[in-house]
Amino acid sequence: MSHPYAIGAVIVVALATVLIGALGLRVSRTTSDFYVASRTVDARLNGAAISGEYLSAASFLGIAGLILAHGVDTLWYPVGYTAGFLVLLLFVAAPLRRSGAYTVPDFAEARLESRAVRRTAGALVAGIGWLYLLPQLQGAGLTLQTVTGAPRWVGGVVVALVVTANVTAGGMRSITFVQAFQYWLKLTALLVPLLFLGLAWHSDGSPGADAARPVFHRSTVVRTDTAVRIAIGTPERVTVSGTVDGRTYAAAPLALAPGIHALDTATTLDFPPGAEVPAKADDPTGSAWGRPLSDRTQPHPLYTVYGLILATFLGAMGLPHVVVRFYTSPQGRAARRTTLVVLGLLGTFYLLPSLYGALARIYAPDLVLTGDTDVAVLVLPERLVGGTAGALLGALLAGGAFAAFLSTCSGLAVSVAGVLHQDVLPPMGIRGFRQAAVLAVATPTVCTLVAADLPVADAVGLAFAVAASSLCPLLVLGIWWPRLTPPGAIAGALTGGGTALAAALLTMADVFPNGWPHVLLAWPAVWSVPLGFLVMVAVSLATPGRIPPGTAVVLARLHLPETVAATPARGDAS
Repeated sequence: MSHPYAIGAVIVVALATVLIGALGLRVSRTTSDFYVASRTVDARLNGAAISGEYLSAASFLGIAGLILAHGVDTLWYPVGYTAGFLVLLLFVAAPLRRSGAYTVPDFAEARLESRAVRRTAGALVAGIGWLYLLPQLQGAGLTLQTVTGAPRWVGGVVVALVVTANVTAGGMRSITFVQAFQYWLKLTALLVPLLFLGLAWHSDGSPGADAARPVFHRSTVVRTDTAVRIAIGTPERVTVSGTVDGRTYAAAPLALAPGIHALDTATTLDFPPGAEVPAKADDPTGSAWGRPLSDRTQPHPLYTVYGLILATFLGAMGLPHVVVRFYTSPQGRAARRTTLVVLGLLGTFYLLPSLYGALARIYAPDLVLTGDTDVAVLVLPERLVGGTAGALLGALLAGGAFAAFLSTCSGLAVSVAGVLHQDVLPPMGIRGFRQAAVLAVATPTVCTLVAADLPVADAVGLAFAVAASSLCPLLVLGIWWPRLTPPGAIAGALTGGGTALAAALLTMADVFPNGWPHVLLAWPAVWSVPLGFLVMVAVSLATPGRIPPGTAVVLARLHLPETVAATPARGDAS
């Protein structure tokens, strides 16, 4: 897909991001500007900014790739990502804004009057932020490699440099304008090509996923990263480099008969125009692919759906880059209105990646056997439209994907930088915040050079599970339960978050490759979220003498409207 148009689109998006972010340099003067934009962001602008940073690589690329690979069960991803803000609206948004905090550790210390709780919350914020940053940088590398052929690490480095420039220039002020702009850019980047893809699909006879296999519109190279078996329905002549059916070829022509063929690792097949798109031999197709809980690649599919729902519904309120944006609202009521705006904007956006996944199932099923499902969105214009029009549509999608990485990384960088500035680095005002921002971005950038490749949405799912198991119990119980104690908060957050993180690391290491142990570790939210809540409640009940003396006053400030909380009681001297 490498094309000058796509390269140009990425450059334009990067330059626009830097120029818009430079506005923050002109208006950011105080630490409050850098942390929370001095709490002056109205609901519409804040809603667009939150939507812009929330719609990450997992949303723009990963959802379509998962629908391509696994079918309708993965529609729970966009449902869960959106519904998480409904939980935020009901339980967290307004009280969190009324707390007056700048960061999650600020809130934790103010609520529980404990530096130990603050340090625990700070470590969790940094860990979750970096865990979430990894797939963003990984996705940026994949996108830039797809559109330019550059090494995969280049995209992550470019995103890191742009984000660092924006965050250090104006902090939250800068990224608010940038993220609002990038939401509308991402929506446009998906919507406009989809209209043309829909017309091309209609002119092709509106085939479904269970229809006859589509054909390549132009010469296409398919490279397998692992040993796979492919199904061919009609005789095809291809050029092969690698091993097919036990025989090794070096850029040699080969006639593939209809049936099943075995390809070894690193085998390349060059299909001519008009050739049938191959499919994975054991891939669920047709009605099975479109039927819920029919994914044959995952054992115990009902359990995995529950794990996905719980992680995405509750994980949103524990994501530090999402939570910190509610501190920018002028009042608690504005925070609620902001959440309503976010629900509308996310609901509109998430209609689109699902349609891309369905089209990819028809026109790009070969990506399943190559393992490159995350690029499905990027290759569809070339597959369906082709020519200059296809290149221009692909360039728009590439620009939108790059905007997704930039906006999410910006929010994560601000949230992590705030914690590092307040709790790790020496206090140096705005200069210290800028140094913290550099460290916040540089750490995961270095990690991407050695991190194992994961599907983008799967990697984000791990961050959601850890957030749902640690910061979610801390926020919910801290806001709504007066008997929470510092020992309970620390024990519950570390137990829930620690077990979820350990499960994620064991899954990445493939310690248990199959069976119930694998499923329990791959989808830990089903047990790690209740565990975090239970430990937090149990330890708090066992330490009643540690309830902070100012609990009643703090809870009153969290739950009363600002006008009521600020009104002096009758008889006060004021």
